[in-house]
Amino acid sequence: MNTTANPSVAPPGTPVEAQLEKHRTELTGYCYRMLGSAFEAEDAVQETLVRAWKSFDKFQGRSSLRSWLYRIATNVCLTMLESSNRRARPMDLSSPVPSPSSMTLKPPLPETAWVEPMPDRRMLPADPAEQAETRESVRLALIAALQHLPPRQRAVLILREVLAWRASEVAELLDTSVASVNSALQRARATLAATGLNDADGDGVSAAGPGVEHAALTDEHKELLSRYLDAFERYDMDSLTTLLHEDATLSMPPYAMWFRGPQAIRDWMLGLGIECEGSRLIPTWANGAPAFGQYRPDPNGGHTAWALQVIEISGDRISGLNSFLDTARLFPLFDLPPRLDA
Repeated sequence: MNTTANPSVAPPGTPVEAQLEKHRTELTGYCYRMLGSAFEAEDAVQETLVRAWKSFDKFQGRSSLRSWLYRIATNVCLTMLESSNRRARPMDLSSPVPSPSSMTLKPPLPETAWVEPMPDRRMLPADPAEQAETRESVRLALIAALQHLPPRQRAVLILREVLAWRASEVAELLDTSVASVNSALQRARATLAATGLNDADGDGVSAAGPGVEHAALTDEHKELLSRYLDAFERYDMDSLTTLLHEDATLSMPPYAMWFRGPQAIRDWMLGLGIECEGSRLIPTWANGAPAFGQYRPDPNGGHTAWALQVIEISGDRISGLNSFLDTARLFPLFDLPPRLDA
């Protein structure tokens, strides 16, 4: 932060800046849910903290510091959303490719079209128990579902049902009435229900559908992921497809195409996707789910970054393989190296 911007504000390293900085992680999670972009979320949080730092001398404690920061962050996000289009997943844009073996790649869409993955460590609390409670609210499916909501409804839903704010607190933050907040919440719930991604009883924003697990991994899930890693690195598609749910999907932003079912995924992997043979996987976490940095063989030796795989699990099977190919931007975000030496 530029300490010369406002001489009356304490410089970096003072308790004021430390007070602001300790809210960075939770604000990042909030802005990410609002914007659907890891990079825009981090920009929004930085802008929030800069604005708060510059005007801290005017903050008179009429509300908590946390509430004040959320007010600033909400205004920043609402402004950013005025000029942006809805981000989506490939499954939101088209039907699955019926025959991967006969298709050709179409030009990729710009990065602004897609819901982007976010590292858990940048937006989830450090406490494991709190992480388990929070992971449900950052799943890719839910982040995509939230993008269907008008921005103010999105803010209301997140504040009320993810962060458990009281209606009166949300009304104060948005400068509106409790009745308006409750009405916006009901409309938001109805919109999510129409997407098929709302929870069954309407008491929350669970968008996973029945059987999806994103809490702390069980021993069975760890074994499933170990078998997936082994099968992928050996490029044994017979073994890999036995790990997939019958409705499993494979998507690869920035390409709009996607596939459904073990056979279609196998056909792709052994067809146009055959250059992934010999890949290496490095485990990480994204969106409350296990993930892998994928590195394809480099003709000059070693392996080069190719995709960030985010793995969705349903019951005892893998239900989603989400491969994000924008490694130039994503791998630094996840602290993954650009290549692996031989």
